Amino acid sequence: MKAQILRKIKTPLTLEDWPKPIPGEDEILLKVRTCGICRTDLHIIDGELPEPQLPLILGHQIVGIVKEFGTGVTNFKIGERVGVPWLGGSCQKCHYCKTERENLCDEPTFTGYQKNGGYAEYVTARAEYCFPIPDNYSDLHAAPLLCAGLIGYRAYKMTKGAQGIGFYGFGTAAHILAQLAIAEKKNVFAFTRPEDEQTQEFAKSLGAVWAGGSDEILKDRLDAAIIFAASGELIPLALKNLRKGGIVVTAEIHMSDIPSFPYDILWNERSICSVANLTRADGWEFLEKAANIQITTNVKEFPLEKANDAIEYLRRNKIRRSGAVLRVSE
Repeated sequence: MKAQILRKIKTPLTLEDWPKPIPGEDEILLKVRTCGICRTDLHIIDGELPEPQLPLILGHQIVGIVKEFGTGVTNFKIGERVGVPWLGGSCQKCHYCKTERENLCDEPTFTGYQKNGGYAEYVTARAEYCFPIPDNYSDLHAAPLLCAGLIGYRAYKMTKGAQGIGFYGFGTAAHILAQLAIAEKKNVFAFTRPEDEQTQEFAKSLGAVWAGGSDEILKDRLDAAIIFAASGELIPLALKNLRKGGIVVTAEIHMSDIPSFPYDILWNERSICSVANLTRADGWEFLEKAANIQITTNVKEFPLEKANDAIEYLRRNKIRRSGAVLRVSE
């Protein structure tokens, strides 16, 4: 099979002939149709996430068709369309797994990091960590749901029913979750780069009640804020906009250092928390909601052969309101 291989950190991927994987007892073999490109992939390539399994096939927003499965698989059938997310497995025996927090597992397996992912014609995945794809999404438009959507949904859940929510960094994850929040009658405030009026207008077109620069202060207007950018300096800015008791949720797997800030913007029971990975329960909940709410995902398609072009397109910040998705097969 053809696959894009990362052989060394901070080097381009190479398109190679790679052995077609064989599913284990609890695994499914998928013919990959599409695979989304995520900023986490950039963090792996750049060495910001330690010790990836090299050589490595990246990609953890995978949509594919079941072609084979192991003897222990009972939840999927041949020909079914399936999504593969970042969390590819957990130990089910550590303290966190036993307390329904498998996203914090001590011995996890992450797709496209410790296990080969979807920048390839075929991929294997543990069946119990995969999800059926809602019928109302095409292969291209389903791919971003599997990371931008799922991790974003976990961050959204951590706002604990907040009514006024600020989204800092209005890229793929934010525009997906903003649509869900608006459908659930929340007030969405979109914070973008100060000069990015185009994205601000896009946020308003989705139903945001306000959109402006990330440097703007709307004192006491937010019950919660979600940071969808890898910029630690946004956290003090978000804190300044929170009502008493509000929460700032950081949704990035890697973030620049948070600058020091005065205690008074944290006081009055404001809090900061981070999101780590996802649980299968998050996936089931979000995809059920996505099946009932037609979420628009804006994507730019690249062929598998052009994976490096797609990665550089993302790196240069040209993807803001849309996600890059590799088209691997029809």
